[in-house]
Amino acid sequence: MSNIALKTRINEDVKTAMRNKDKVLLGTLRLITAAIKQREVDERIELDDTQVLVVLEKMVKQRKDSITQYTKAGRDDLREVEEAELVIITGYLPAQLPEAEIEALVVEAVAATGASAMKDMGKVMGMLKPKLAGRADMSVVSGKIKAKLS
Repeated sequence: MSNIALKTRINEDVKTAMRNKDKVLLGTLRLITAAIKQREVDERIELDDTQVLVVLEKMVKQRKDSITQYTKAGRDDLREVEEAELVIITGYLPAQLPEAEIEALVVEAVAATGASAMKDMGKVMGMLKPKLAGRADMSVVSGKIKAKLS
């Protein structure tokens, strides 16, 4: 990922998509910018890259859930739209960490927090979330923490 702020990069890509008349890309980018704006307005803040990643991760999760639902319902037309959006949105996330690296970070965080039971899960998640933002599926991370603590 380049040094250019994520929000700036997305806004530049909106302009490019408009010039190229790329309707799918433009539509998805507008969904992203709307989600970012919504959070900024609701919380009266300017989102930084980490917070933008949280918005993007939420959008990815929503797309994955929708794809599952549309597949079950046999709505291939709607599933394809969600899949196209998913590809575009994930393009703004940093490269995903390999399984072994996530595992090592979980072990490290459990040791660092002194976590020994499920009640300590919040402490471990709190420590890992900033390190893994956009770089790992937090539901997978959560599962790994549960496995270590149970």
